[in-house]
Amino acid sequence: MQGAVRETAIARPFLTADWCDLVMLNFEAEPALVEPLAPAGTALDLFQGRCLVSLVGFRFVQVRLRGRRMPFHTRFDEVNLRCYVRRRVGDEVRRAVVFVRELVPLPAVALVARWVYGERYSALPMRHEVSDHRVAYEWRLGGRWQGLAARPFGEAALPEPGSEAEFITEHYWGCARRRRGTVEYRVSHPRWPARPARLLTLDLDAERLYGAGFAEALARSPTSAFVLDGSAVEVGPGRVVELPWPRR
Repeated sequence: MQGAVRETAIARPFLTADWCDLVMLNFEAEPALVEPLAPAGTALDLFQGRCLVSLVGFRFVQVRLRGRRMPFHTRFDEVNLRCYVRRRVGDEVRRAVVFVRELVPLPAVALVARWVYGERYSALPMRHEVSDHRVAYEWRLGGRWQGLAARPFGEAALPEPGSEAEFITEHYWGCARRRRGTVEYRVSHPRWPARPARLLTLDLDAERLYGAGFAEALARSPTSAFVLDGSAVEVGPGRVVELPWPRR
């Protein structure tokens, strides 16, 4: 892999937190829409030949940076739109998430994420509702509240091998494209039991947030929806692992 740095031992986590009450809504998208987002050195990670994107809402709780609590920044909501890529490192295939855009309510969190990881964060007012019958995340944009809500049903269980739920929930790396190259970081957590869910509400200005192509994908019926309790999570520091594509 030309321009790649030598692999080193996994460093101390940059961020630790509990990710709680996750809602994952999954949609099929055209590969040509997603492929330009794949950082150098990666390829699209397809599920049974299909390109999937996920709209995910969840809560950050007990947030620590380098082991330290940040006053007034220990809990907050996030909603992100993500797609999936893979990167080969020797005999290992690393399955990673690439974010189209991430929403949080705290400007400082968005700033740190853009600086450290090169992620596409924006800060907006946000709120959530969590109960046994409804999990919802909302944000305020363009003078109105918009968001998503799902109703879980059935018992939580570890995803079946080879299932769409396993594919969606078991990506343990993140990648981002920056001017200095592809940044990669590890996301560590146990396997998550998932409950199937029914989509109750999806009301968002998708074209303004993500562009016309993703708005078209999100207008389709979800291929699947899950609600997960979540767990403690460790996010490693970002490392440049691939130089940018040569300029022509």
